[in-house]
Amino acid sequence: MSNQSRQLFGTDGIRGVAGAFPLTAESTYLIGRALGHDLLRGTPKAKAVMGQDTRESSGWIADRVAAGLAAVGVEVHSAGVITTPGVAYLARSRGMAAGVVISASHNPWTDNGIKVFSGDGFKLSDARELAIEKEIFALLDRPGAADDTALRIAGPSLPGEAALRKAYIEALTGSVTSDLSGLRVLLDCANGAATAEAPELFRGLRVQATFMHVKPDGKNINDACGALHPETLGKTVAESGGRFDLGVTFDGDADRALFCDGDGRVVNGDGVLLLTARDLKSQGKLAGDTVVATTMSNMGVEIALKKSGIRMLRANVGDKYVLEEMLKTGATLGGEQSGHVIFRDSDATTGDGLLTALRVMDVVVRSGKSLAELVGDLKVLPQKIQNVRVREKVPFAQVPEIRRAIEAAERELDGNGRVVVRYSGTEALARVMVEAESEEKMRALTAGIAGEIQKALGV
Repeated sequence: MSNQSRQLFGTDGIRGVAGAFPLTAESTYLIGRALGHDLLRGTPKAKAVMGQDTRESSGWIADRVAAGLAAVGVEVHSAGVITTPGVAYLARSRGMAAGVVISASHNPWTDNGIKVFSGDGFKLSDARELAIEKEIFALLDRPGAADDTALRIAGPSLPGEAALRKAYIEALTGSVTSDLSGLRVLLDCANGAATAEAPELFRGLRVQATFMHVKPDGKNINDACGALHPETLGKTVAESGGRFDLGVTFDGDADRALFCDGDGRVVNGDGVLLLTARDLKSQGKLAGDTVVATTMSNMGVEIALKKSGIRMLRANVGDKYVLEEMLKTGATLGGEQSGHVIFRDSDATTGDGLLTALRVMDVVVRSGKSLAELVGDLKVLPQKIQNVRVREKVPFAQVPEIRRAIEAAERELDGNGRVVVRYSGTEALARVMVEAESEEKMRALTAGIAGEIQKALGV
């Protein structure tokens, strides 16, 4: 089932501006009802666990969705503010029919979203999302489907069940075998979901942890901080005078993490894949000596992995598609440049920023090498990503000017670089990515393609 078939669900659940369709008081309640019906079809007496990030709107959206679930007979448990992978873990470890997350991840605070995991901790299939969508639209067409009485049903309010959050923290703690107490780490929690678990987790493991952006106010999530702005973390570490061995920065719902070394140089998901792949291979734990990355991963990481005898496969962008390829090929490691990394040897079913941070720290401790040394041979080809806001997502092949610009760029690169042009799965954006051997060529080709998209489809 392609993304075009679905109107509400994108690559990462339903997302939009909080208060506007499909995230109004009425529609979020009906989404809960439709989801509830779907769960009850497969599991009579279904239970669901809910979690949310720190956005101003997350509380009322969680309450509306929970009211919709409860209205059709689903028992809802709230974990309160918790990371997205925390909800996925609880869904599968607590015998739940689903895990529901209210978050818009890296988007601005004015946006929000509804992300659903099935009882096995995996994101819903495209076909299942489409079936739920059909019911949502059917309910919207039915007068009184969300009457005032229904909308007043109380959802599971904050702070949620502390025992659920604790169970997730304990599972992460139990996955660590090394002594991390010697590490000095700066952690940027993006004023998001990680603020609820990271301090207890890292202090419990006796990491010499310093935290920044851990005071959410409903509007400061991702604001000049977190994985969207890794330079903020890098600058602080660089100016600390050698105070930190490394830095870690999470996005709003902490399903991804980026890093910086002791000098403040950013290490993205490509670097994480490289160092964890080599480590797993050395232990005989890298299934098929294969790593799954995406079309956005730099050619430099592919070359470095190849030197270590590791094959890199590319999936479409979105950790959902990385996971699909991993399950298909049996790969134990996969991820995205943006910091979503999936460790199937830890039985993770989605990217988990906290787990990724622990795994990187573990490799640093066991190898006796700094983060800079572990990625020292990664030669990154100059890469530029340019976003163009679009009116509509017309397939690029159907617009001759855009198609010709892409083909011309590929001819000019002649195998010594890459062009990837795609639409964002969560926003009305076209993303143009060019890798080339020189900065000059990279910028010129990116600007050429982006210009044609702007002329033909731009806002």
